Amino acid sequence: MSPGQPCVAFDGYPDAGLSTREIEVLLAWIRADRKAQVARELFITSATINTHLHRIRAKYGAVGRLANNKAALVARALQDNLIGLDEL
Repeated sequence: MSPGQPCVAFDGYPDAGLSTREIEVLLAWIRADRKAQVARELFITSATINTHLHRIRAKYGAVGRLANNKAALVARALQDNLIGLDEL
């Protein structure tokens, strides 16, 4: 990898550099119907979920992979092999 080049995942998509906790929140939110459900499951507030989602979207945007809605975040999670179709 050249200096200044973004890290690229094995499938060719630029790595957004999500933290373990961001991935945990993202996957719980994808699987849930409501943020309140995720908040109870992860023992955090809905505001904290919103903060994580804002940061996740910003990280994807920073590497040119916009994720402005839930469908786009599901697509990114699938592209990054964070979740499989059978888990949706």
